[in-house]
Amino acid sequence: MAPRKTTTKKKVKKSVSEGVAHIHSTFNNTIISISEKNGKILAWSSSGAIGFKGSKKSTPYAATIAAQEVGKKIKQFGMHTLSVRMKGPGPGREAALRSLQAQEFEITDVKNVTPVPHNGCLLPKRKRRI
Repeated sequence: MAPRKTTTKKKVKKSVSEGVAHIHSTFNNTIISISEKNGKILAWSSSGAIGFKGSKKSTPYAATIAAQEVGKKIKQFGMHTLSVRMKGPGPGREAALRSLQAQEFEITDVKNVTPVPHNGCLLPKRKRRI
């Protein structure tokens, strides 16, 4: 048998000028992902992925470092304009936003997309006391 030749496709460098930064901040972690306008994720990072463990993941400092990391990744695509969508009640929301602004990204708008129930599900019955 003759040895097979393997061919690999070259990765095409994308050039995206504007995108959407999604900051999901919980009480335990902060996840930052940057996508194109149509929703395709280009880069992401989180406090846990950086190396913070336990209660240190939920700090604003960890969110700042995660935002710096994702900012470095996204600069390769030539992105300079961001629209920010923030979700969740965590302490890393504003810290991540400030970190993205410090990296000279032009922030066009900031929107809070935290899901709020419009009188949602019925609560369970209270226990009876005897």
